[in-house]
Amino acid sequence: MEKSDITSYKLNNANGVVIEFIAKGGKITSIKIPENETFADIIVGYDTPVEFINGDDYFGAICGRVANRIANSEFSIHGIPYRLKANEGKNQLHGGSNGFQVKEWKVKSITINGYVSAYELYLFSPDGDENYPGNLNVSVIYALNNNNEFLIDIKATTDKATVVNLTSHPYFNLNGINKGKIFNHYLQVNATSFTPVNEESIPTGDFSKVKGTDMDFTKPTRIGDIISSDYRPIKALQGLDHNFVINKKDKEYGLACKLKEPKSGRSIEVYTTQPGVQVYTGMHFDDIEIGKGGLPLQPYCGVAIEAQNFPNAVNQPNFPNCILLPDEKYHEEIVYKFNF
Repeated sequence: MEKSDITSYKLNNANGVVIEFIAKGGKITSIKIPENETFADIIVGYDTPVEFINGDDYFGAICGRVANRIANSEFSIHGIPYRLKANEGKNQLHGGSNGFQVKEWKVKSITINGYVSAYELYLFSPDGDENYPGNLNVSVIYALNNNNEFLIDIKATTDKATVVNLTSHPYFNLNGINKGKIFNHYLQVNATSFTPVNEESIPTGDFSKVKGTDMDFTKPTRIGDIISSDYRPIKALQGLDHNFVINKKDKEYGLACKLKEPKSGRSIEVYTTQPGVQVYTGMHFDDIEIGKGGLPLQPYCGVAIEAQNFPNAVNQPNFPNCILLPDEKYHEEIVYKFNF
């Protein structure tokens, strides 16, 4: 596929914010924030759409049918067992190797009250897709307003009981691309507990309080000060790849977290109806793959903020429900608000 064959869609507002995405995976390829007479791109990734298609599957993508991990790649609904296709050891990550992040979404321009630019993305996932049950119809709205709020509105329906957990997977670097790692970013999470994980990053089913630990982000905390922590949940991963339990009621729209970089003055506020937010500090980047500006993608070059249901929720009865029935509608919202 040549570069000219790929359409790049743009959301624009009156303040000069430009958000670009492609149909493959619904991948957000850039978020450009005005900076003097030019702009800063705060999304980690590649220079061209074709590189986004051929590169890392998850950069800026819509992940599903089930974002995050499912233990042993299996679950049961109403006593019926389902075996999925593993793509991370014996577990499944982000819906499998042929998940929504690699599929071609249909895209059309739409008008939404209160937003100055909007598109609707649509995907049909047939019964048996990656071994998931039910024909699933999914629509995602990307919309931008003049308050610099980027809305991701996700809806889905099924004709058979299935499991659904959808999220967006952008990696942010508020310095601007190729202007340093995320060490000087300050993270604040609206959560007093998180879901601890085992050695395979699968939640144990327990909840741990953050108070008195290096997982406490209830106040702005410099990321560089905690990624080398001796606290076991962080040390085991050499950074963050954890689900935080957002302090709000089920399905309530509320603040999940804030990310700020003091030198640039840029920050992001994340709001959502989802119960959890996964924060991942990009430890897996290896200095080999080439990203924007022709420079290697280094460890800690970006932080992913993924509002979603808890990992492996389908196998943990004390986690929020992720089973979608034919007479129900899945509906979640994520909003990234940019300040600069």
